Amino acid sequence: MIKINQNTLLILLVLNVVSIANAQNFTKSDTLRGSITPERAWWDLNYYDLNIKVQPDKEFIAGYNIIRYKVLEESDIIQIDLQKPMKIDAVSQDKEDLNYSSYGSAHFIHLKKKQVPGEFNELYVQYSGYPKKAVRAPWDGGFSWKKDGNGKPFVATSCQGLGASVWWPNKDHMYDEVDSMRIAIDVPKDLVAVANGRLREEYEYEFGGYKLYDWFVSNPINNYGVNVNIGDYVHFGEQYKGEKGTLDFDYYVLRENLEKAKEQFKQAPLMMEAFEHWFGPYPFYEDSFKLVEVPYLGMEHQSSVTYGNQYKNGYLGRDLSGSGWGLKFDFIIIHEAGHEWFANNITYKDVADMWIHEGFTAYSENLYLDYHFGKKASAEYVIGTRANIKNDKPIIGTYNVNSRGSGDMYYKGANMLHTLRQLIEDDELWRKTLRGLNEEFYHQTVTTEQIENYISEKTKKDLSAFFNQYLRTTMIPKLEYKFDGKSITYRYVDIVKDFDMPVRVFVDEKEKWLFPSKDWKTEKLKNEKVVFDDNFYIRHQKVQS
Repeated sequence: MIKINQNTLLILLVLNVVSIANAQNFTKSDTLRGSITPERAWWDLNYYDLNIKVQPDKEFIAGYNIIRYKVLEESDIIQIDLQKPMKIDAVSQDKEDLNYSSYGSAHFIHLKKKQVPGEFNELYVQYSGYPKKAVRAPWDGGFSWKKDGNGKPFVATSCQGLGASVWWPNKDHMYDEVDSMRIAIDVPKDLVAVANGRLREEYEYEFGGYKLYDWFVSNPINNYGVNVNIGDYVHFGEQYKGEKGTLDFDYYVLRENLEKAKEQFKQAPLMMEAFEHWFGPYPFYEDSFKLVEVPYLGMEHQSSVTYGNQYKNGYLGRDLSGSGWGLKFDFIIIHEAGHEWFANNITYKDVADMWIHEGFTAYSENLYLDYHFGKKASAEYVIGTRANIKNDKPIIGTYNVNSRGSGDMYYKGANMLHTLRQLIEDDELWRKTLRGLNEEFYHQTVTTEQIENYISEKTKKDLSAFFNQYLRTTMIPKLEYKFDGKSITYRYVDIVKDFDMPVRVFVDEKEKWLFPSKDWKTEKLKNEKVVFDDNFYIRHQKVQS
């Protein structure tokens, strides 16, 4: 589902970006992967029909993808992406074989059929190979080929950042989401294959020892959200009465972990209750909600959230905040499910804006605590996560070259949003803003600017300098202050132009607001018993008078 229609402007943008990328030591491959190339811009994804046979004993896959698209303007070259060591075996349109040329992972297919704007066409791409093995899934991506405790194959995919083209051929750029798709998986008949959406059919072949699992996704889905999970799974589930009616919850876990899962997954309805309150209805009722056990930590695959947190609270049993509150919930259930709203419903157009996924979702952790344990717990948790912030580089990356920003996008992003909540001083307005984001950008791909503008509009605050400060620099505002008798003098340093965020302090336990800027200001205070509110992500330093 394409979200940018000005194709001529997009092509010009790509040409401009190539020179910028080269200046920063990015390669042509980076640009082909990360930009909306002319060979991508002229067509709009409509439907994928992905068919794959997985052979765990050989760590080999083979299959095909039928790519249906709408023609936006005439062209005769279409870009399809597939990463080595996977290889394209054949390409055809209307049963006519096509030739193609390649540059790295980008394959430029030369079409014979006239591409008429407004018409829908299909491209058949057959492929096979030994896909890249994920060494540190989900951070590096690829296929995880493991065994369960009984020695049976335990297999899963993960590919955020690296790209879905690491294991299947597709239009591997985030700006254009497919409207719906089928995922058909052949696996050895003693195993179960789980993918996104709903299971439509199971079919055991008469010969060959394989079984088909046919899954269908009825909502738009981003490429890295597509996944395949294979194991000796057992299934259980429940129904949740949510804001849009009855939502099916399905759980697929290893046979050996069934009882643990039945206990730990009781947190899933608690998650849904909190997040529907803060963010609005779960965005994929038609496709259900699933938790699927995998041999790595976990990932936010749409309607098929993968889980590998060892059935422990916290992050593998640890509290990332140091506050104690991080052990009140299973990090993977809460965090990865939070991505259903921020990543799968609202999706970045360019990976440079990945903070939209991770900042809001890290923030969802303390909103979960807020809903179930109160504002004090929520604040202590998010403030505690500041210890994980490095401020090594900005949390927005470089555009059009598949370059993400700093890992600070998680907890710096969360603390930025927590600070913003304080500025708004109206929790109901803040909640309406978060819900409004998911309604305004429902099933869409977006830019940082769209998110910034929406929040500024709804809160009626000019937040441009605020976002520039926290998203585009590594500087944390420092409030310098000094006392002189019954007065306080203060100013900001380490700030961007026009940054003048007010801060809350307490004097003799009474609330007071200061309005610092780059210039010194002086105002009367009764005494030096000023306590700065830690809910604001700033530094403060007393200086000599």
